[in-house]
Amino acid sequence: QVQLVESGGGLVQAGGSLRLSCVASGRTFSNMAWFRQAPGKDREFVARITRSGGSTSYGDSVKGRFTISRDNVKNTVYLQMNGLKPEDTAVYYCAGKAAGYSDNAPSYDYWGQGTQVTVSS
Repeated sequence: QVQLVESGGGLVQAGGSLRLSCVASGRTFSNMAWFRQAPGKDREFVARITRSGGSTSYGDSVKGRFTISRDNVKNTVYLQMNGLKPEDTAVYYCAGKAAGYSDNAPSYDYWGQGTQVTVSS
């Protein structure tokens, strides 16, 4: 059974930091990504990383503040979030793609349950 389990969300003040983790079990993925969804908004691409970790991509709203990384031994992907802003408040989802690379949510095959990040002003 394939599972993606996120953790690390919480409440933080603006300017603070959080690190999200996503542990994958049941298979490995060529590409893993983070998306987020705020109430009343569409799911938004945040960041993705290839299996080797050699290539990453970020959404415009998080460039320079967020860093995605992965540990293939632990089958875990991380999202380090610095300089958090109230507009970063959302449920953050981890996603895995069996083959290929994409910033498009519907193209991902597996999803975690999400972890809430709330940034207070």
